[in-house]
Amino acid sequence: MPERRRFIVKAGGAVAAIAASAIVDAPNVIAQPKVQWRMSTAWPPALKVMQGSALRLAKVVEEISGGRFRIEVFAGGQIMPDFACFDAASQGTIEAFMAAPSYWAEREPAIEWFQTVPFGMNPEGMAAWYFQGDGLKLWEETYAAFNLVPRQGPAFAPQMAGWFRKKINTVGDYKGLKMRIGAGLGNKVVTRAGGTAVLTPAAAIFAALERGVIDAAEWVGPHDDMELGLHNTARYYYYPGWHEPGTVSEFSFN
Repeated sequence: MPERRRFIVKAGGAVAAIAASAIVDAPNVIAQPKVQWRMSTAWPPALKVMQGSALRLAKVVEEISGGRFRIEVFAGGQIMPDFACFDAASQGTIEAFMAAPSYWAEREPAIEWFQTVPFGMNPEGMAAWYFQGDGLKLWEETYAAFNLVPRQGPAFAPQMAGWFRKKINTVGDYKGLKMRIGAGLGNKVVTRAGGTAVLTPAAAIFAALERGVIDAAEWVGPHDDMELGLHNTARYYYYPGWHEPGTVSEFSFN
């Protein structure tokens, strides 16, 4: 038998054996349980980068699991209020959420350190702390009290200082100012300067600024801020975002 034909016969036999093995194992593959999670975020669907990161995570998980692990993603406000996702996951109403850790600083002040602090590290520094220091371990220990397991999400940094309806020239200009700013130390700095800090969900910032309910607001940066339309509500835009120099979001689950 010519060498070429001998090779084809041997190869054909090998393929047939593999196919037979696949047929035998097919019931076992089919019998493997499928995992179905529901994940809510604290972000509106208009934010293509932030909400898109949650959708991409779900897509990657489904692909690498061969369809056996599926995460259904809901935008903030879709099945629950934006800031209800932490408690919902903690209590087992949903399996996971994506948000900014500082939103939960009132529950435990230490949580803010796992996102960013004023004049703190950049995202690379945060990553080094998570994986080369004890950052992730400390975060896990902190969230264990809430029946949650945290993992870092996308980083959104450096951020802008925010949109203001009037010029800010000195610290004294914060006096009497109502500002939407994330919870935590940045929030406390604004309050200490004489302003009023308000934690407003992303989807409500535009309306609050437009109606004068607040005088200023910080969100993330030009791209995401424009998706919310903030450039149409306030004239003055300041940089840098001293309050969040290395913001890291979270993907946490129970």
